[in-house]
Amino acid sequence: MNFRPRRTEEPEINLIPFIDVLLVVLIFLMLSTTYSRFTELQLTLPVADVEQQRDRPREVLIAVTAEGNYVIGKQALADRSVDAVAEGLRAAAKAGSDSIVIINADAAAPHQAVVTVMEAARRASLSQITFATQTSAGAKR
Repeated sequence: MNFRPRRTEEPEINLIPFIDVLLVVLIFLMLSTTYSRFTELQLTLPVADVEQQRDRPREVLIAVTAEGNYVIGKQALADRSVDAVAEGLRAAAKAGSDSIVIINADAAAPHQAVVTVMEAARRASLSQITFATQTSAGAKR
């Protein structure tokens, strides 16, 4: 005979199978739910252009030709110096130092001509500079 007291194990509740069953039920409910109420609505959505509207008053367009000439807006500059370009940019910048300089440089334009525009923009306190490009599909070869 064994007279030692037996150890009684405390009952333990295992939650893992319970959580597994709940997840399966949740997945079943999500997959079996129909959203027919939303398909009954007939909506005509508004349309808009895909291209974001540009903030034209803040833009200063400057074109650099293949010969290194400059055109600010629609006005050609006779003088190619940095000071003349800076003065032209200052005059065209209606929004002041918040204006964005967009450089439209010809692919064959001299590198120095583009650097001159960048230096002129710095002298005119215009720090936002970007370059206009075209897609390779739209480029003429």
